[in-house]
Amino acid sequence: MLQKTSKAFVTASWVALAVGATGYIVGLWRAEMLLNEKGYYFTLLMFGLFAVVSLQKSVRDRLEGLQVTDIYYSLCWVATLMSIALLTVGLWNADLLPSEKGFYAFSFLLAMFGAVTVQKNTRDDLMADKQQKLG
Repeated sequence: MLQKTSKAFVTASWVALAVGATGYIVGLWRAEMLLNEKGYYFTLLMFGLFAVVSLQKSVRDRLEGLQVTDIYYSLCWVATLMSIALLTVGLWNADLLPSEKGFYAFSFLLAMFGAVTVQKNTRDDLMADKQQKLG
């Protein structure tokens, strides 16, 4: 019997996603960097969020016996790792204070964690609702 995700964990997941993404975007908004640099970091956030949600979904699909092609599964892993690597390279070479680099890294990772857990919670709750209706 599947249980619905606790409201506390659902709330914590949404807060992690919102705080991470909002903090990252506000940091970019207020940053003293060129517009193309801001665009690079914003695109990395969007790319990373999409990649981790796709990865979580494909991992979950495989666990549940749903067909996921090897190429899509691999692309999800590559995209996730590439977004982290590109952020790392960008921050390593950026003319920012170490505290700013750390802020962007941690808010990026918090947003990615939040996206994965929000997607997982949503799927878990849908499965629990479906099972409850059937059984």
